[in-house]
Amino acid sequence: MRRQIFIMLFIVILTAMLVSACGGQAAQQLPTKVPESAPTEVSKPTEALKPTEVLQNTEVPKPTEVPMGKVMLPEVNPADYSGEVVTAGSSTVFPLSEAMAEQFQNEGFNGNVTVDSIGSGAGFERFCVAGETDISNASRKIKDSEVESCKQINRNPIQFRIGTDAIAVVVSSENDFLMDVTKEELALLFSTAEKWSDVRAEWPDETILRYIPGTDSGTFDYFVESVMNPVFVKDAAKDEGKGKEAILSAKNLNLSEDDNVLVQGVEGSPNSIGFFGYAYYSENADKLNAVSIDGIAPTAESAESGEYPLARPLFIYSDAEIMKSKPQVAAFIAYYLTKVNDLILDVGYFPASPDALDQAKQAWLDATQ
Repeated sequence: MRRQIFIMLFIVILTAMLVSACGGQAAQQLPTKVPESAPTEVSKPTEALKPTEVLQNTEVPKPTEVPMGKVMLPEVNPADYSGEVVTAGSSTVFPLSEAMAEQFQNEGFNGNVTVDSIGSGAGFERFCVAGETDISNASRKIKDSEVESCKQINRNPIQFRIGTDAIAVVVSSENDFLMDVTKEELALLFSTAEKWSDVRAEWPDETILRYIPGTDSGTFDYFVESVMNPVFVKDAAKDEGKGKEAILSAKNLNLSEDDNVLVQGVEGSPNSIGFFGYAYYSENADKLNAVSIDGIAPTAESAESGEYPLARPLFIYSDAEIMKSKPQVAAFIAYYLTKVNDLILDVGYFPASPDALDQAKQAWLDATQ
């Protein structure tokens, strides 16, 4: 009996030892250390960011920015206006103002826009002395004396920049020797030199024929100031007017307020030379050659940057009281400033800078308050 009990106890103990041994072998098959790729410590849960914190900690793409300084004028429907709009002045500004007037009328204006080409000086006289016009077109800034004349008839001229022009110095397409000239040589070509060879020995021994705008033209004034005065005015007090005197004393000189007459004159001979607004050159580029000045040709880029030596701003002028008493005038100017860049390249000129055009628009807003 005891033997049987002993045998049974021995079997129980042996079974327990076998189970323990198998359990130990199974435990040894598990990893005894944490894999190197696992974190050595448990990270705390990331706290949820508040909406403002998300913006501060996340780089959000910004929307495309609208350029600053864009001054907007009220939208103008020409069909809502009637009456007369009378403009006169610069022959250079004339084709641009004419194009704007035509479009304004084609879009329903119940009236008439008159645009006369008489030169900047004559335009200011009609605006500031006679008081006959609503708008004065100009290829130069108004002079102090002209402002004073305006004030005497209770007008305070307001300047609106509308574009940029480059004065083109031109020769006939048959001219094969003049491609580039310095400003100093240009002053001689339009004054004391009688023959081309007087300026450069390699140029023809032929008489120079000159075609220039009339003295009422802003183009004439600008050319005298930019080209003639630096050569002939050495002392501002003693030599005043000598630049103008030099060009008007030149032989074989033909003047006209009509730029088309100048085009025809230059076109007619390889020994002719002239200057006028770039638009008239672009219209006749098949008949004329534009001359580079100091190595720089007149282009949109060189004119806008000011690199071209004979680039200049273009303006229209009006008066606040005129604009308030004649709504059609204010509407036409607002339309002009809003639409000008749609037409200006086609006419042959270059846009004013965005800042300059914005200043013009702000001047309109100030005048109509």
